[in-house]
Amino acid sequence: MQTKVSRELLLQLLDNNGLTAWFQPIFSRQNGEIYGYEALARVREGLALNLNIYKLFKKALEEGLVSSLDMQCRENAFSRARELGFSHKNAYLFVNICPLTLVHPDHRGGLTDQMVEIYDIPRDRIILEITEKESVKNEELFLRSIKHYRKRGYKIAIDDFGVGYGGLKMLSMVQPDYIKIDRHFIDHLDRSPFKYNLVDAMATVCHRLGIMVIAEGIERQEELELVSRFGIDLFQGFYLERPGPGLSCKSMAMPDNRKNIYDAPESLISSCVIGSICQCVEPISPEEQVMTAFKRFHVDHGLQGIPVVSKDRVMGMLPRMRFLEQHMIGPHGFGYALSKHRLIKDVLEPDFLLVEDMTPVEEVVNLIQGRNGISLYDDLCVSRNGKYLGSVAISALLDTITRKSIQLAKGASPLTGLPGNEFIQRTVSSLIEQRVSFDVCYLDIDDFKPYNDYYGFEKGDVAIKKIAGLIVDVVQPDGYNDRFRFVGHIGGDDFIVICRPNSSVQLCQQIVDGLQYLLPELHGEQEFSQGCYQATDRQGQLCSFSLLSISIGIVSTEDCTVSSYGELAFLASGVKRAAKKIQGSAIVSNRRSAAQMPFPFQPAETQDR
Repeated sequence: MQTKVSRELLLQLLDNNGLTAWFQPIFSRQNGEIYGYEALARVREGLALNLNIYKLFKKALEEGLVSSLDMQCRENAFSRARELGFSHKNAYLFVNICPLTLVHPDHRGGLTDQMVEIYDIPRDRIILEITEKESVKNEELFLRSIKHYRKRGYKIAIDDFGVGYGGLKMLSMVQPDYIKIDRHFIDHLDRSPFKYNLVDAMATVCHRLGIMVIAEGIERQEELELVSRFGIDLFQGFYLERPGPGLSCKSMAMPDNRKNIYDAPESLISSCVIGSICQCVEPISPEEQVMTAFKRFHVDHGLQGIPVVSKDRVMGMLPRMRFLEQHMIGPHGFGYALSKHRLIKDVLEPDFLLVEDMTPVEEVVNLIQGRNGISLYDDLCVSRNGKYLGSVAISALLDTITRKSIQLAKGASPLTGLPGNEFIQRTVSSLIEQRVSFDVCYLDIDDFKPYNDYYGFEKGDVAIKKIAGLIVDVVQPDGYNDRFRFVGHIGGDDFIVICRPNSSVQLCQQIVDGLQYLLPELHGEQEFSQGCYQATDRQGQLCSFSLLSISIGIVSTEDCTVSSYGELAFLASGVKRAAKKIQGSAIVSNRRSAAQMPFPFQPAETQDR
């Protein structure tokens, strides 16, 4: 049972310094060694050992004592670190600091400096963790305090990133050296595509901004492997090591993430993303002299661009022709003399293209088309989770697009021109491997064989093409550019649509509605007025068939974990069979909150599945 936090207990702990510091190691992804230690407040032995520290700070906030408690915890961290010989370790000390302390009326500047001098801990090895859980009302004073600490040589981290008041606003205001992704996002990351993509996005953005990322709360091997794959720099959690009263000396074995999904020859995604064609051109530091780049261009005549990278962060690109013309020759021929003592950072251009390695090549082409004319043909930089990976020449990109277009043409349906089975499989596998949530809609024209027999194959082909055109017009209208809107022709009277979650039902309903306007054209005048026609069934018996309709089965990967294209196809076929049991056009989804929706769609008739 947890000890109840009262004002008396709080004052007793403050007056008698009833708190101490324990330390939890933070490990480096690069070598598995300890990068630093986070100091965590704990109750001294013999006192209320089951006291909840979070509740203690909450009570201190209610009683107006949070500044006193925060400063005592800070001093405990420094004093205990000195006792344990921290100064002899090659590591950083992460110390929590409450934002409200910085803006508290009783807070006196300079106390932290006094502490680190007394306990002989270098400022440049101290990282102050600002928790994001409290709101800061006096932003001006708060930012002034952060600026003061940074000028004094301390590094700044945002703790619990993503769950507090500030979010991206706090990130933009503080511009920290580190962020700690809150354990809420790390917990069972491997089982949640939504969390997977959020953490991926957080890491990518921060790396591009030059911010080191820490994943805290790692408690399972699967979580460790995924955060390592994202290129996250530092790891912390019970799975690696629990907090303790001493400074741990152990190292950890790092997961092997050298292989990527497009490294394997059998990978279906290999020809779809920009990372598969990038080359690792040796980058140059912005602090290097201009002459270093000039010598590289002089020696390597095939080198068209040099990426400029600082601590894995892409800062820009030096395009060969403009670099030589503007800085080595110059408008009056004095470029060499004027530039030979300058640094790379002094000649960098602001306009360069940086894309993530998993970006489809078609999206990259669209980005290039939006560049200004002078940089249109510059090499582009590629990053993985925000860190430099390589570069791609425009010629290589054009060659890839050409080969892909030929490949698509070979695999396209000769009747509709839509992507066929091979490209469908490639697209679905790509999305599954990227752990992207999406919906798959399996469309089947009902009773198409008797329609074909009655009206003839020529009319049947017209119907297939008309319905294919309808699907494309709904899913991919003119000018709509979204890689999550895909239409494929499985074969015969079967089609597939891929779209974002929660948009599939609306799109399918538009397709069903649109089919009604095609029916007069697809049927004879008499048959359309009667609403049916007579034809033989599969057993050769003369039967009455309704006008053409569509059965659609929807599978959402948000509601079921799918690991392969075959598994998804099996699920979609099952849901489509359920739709075909309903008379006329019908939409059936596997979503728990979705419905069986026979045409015409009536929301009030929705039944939970």
